Amino acid sequence: MSTEERFHQATCDCGRLQVRIRGALPASSLCHCFACQRRTGSVFGAQVRVAKHRVERSGTSTVYVRRGDSGGVVEQHFCPTCGSTVFWTVDGLPDSVIVASGAFADPDLPAPTFSVYRARKHPWVTLPASVVDDWE
Repeated sequence: MSTEERFHQATCDCGRLQVRIRGALPASSLCHCFACQRRTGSVFGAQVRVAKHRVERSGTSTVYVRRGDSGGVVEQHFCPTCGSTVFWTVDGLPDSVIVASGAFADPDLPAPTFSVYRARKHPWVTLPASVVDDWE
């Protein structure tokens, strides 16, 4: 199967909310902002940004709308049954869907290549040298 024909599926914990992505997955990224820390219950968020035209959504999501640090609108889509955040959109990136890396449950997911909000990174978190700062 060619890379363009391959699909990657990301789901919530109970499987009722799903996204299916056509083609290869881009490298993932890490976000250390406080909103991602709260959203994940962890010390950073890991995600992949995919072109919207490559994403098929199925299932029902509940949407939580918040303002990002830049003032832009973020719409987080999570499963109303199990509460897992699967994907989100950002008004400043209208042609993209951001998908939580953990929702793929795939150990072959591409490694992160950049990190944002590194100033908010917990000091005990060590990142590989290959992960560069994108912006603070």
